Amino acid sequence: MPACRRQGVGEKKGGLILATHLSAIKRARQNQERRLRNLHIKTNVKSSIKKVRMAIERKDIEGAQKTLLKAIPLIQKAHSKGVIHKKTSGRKISRLTREVNALKTKAA
Repeated sequence: MPACRRQGVGEKKGGLILATHLSAIKRARQNQERRLRNLHIKTNVKSSIKKVRMAIERKDIEGAQKTLLKAIPLIQKAHSKGVIHKKTSGRKISRLTREVNALKTKAA
């Protein structure tokens, strides 16, 4: 039995990591941590976008503006962390801003 298996180096919560080399075990562990972190960031971005869209559907101009101002930094941070692409973040911000502005012009 390899030394790394005896020492429990390749173990994780859900079972064993299939990698056998120490560097591969470390890489698998790092990938798992990054995947969970990215998943958390993406979930926050999607939730904030959903809140803006719900405010737009309710025709709540002030609520839409407030949630948009909270959503933009989350989207930009997701881009700066490398979770989403630069153009994806720009597209999401642009579309949300256009929808909120359209709501303002309809109300006026």
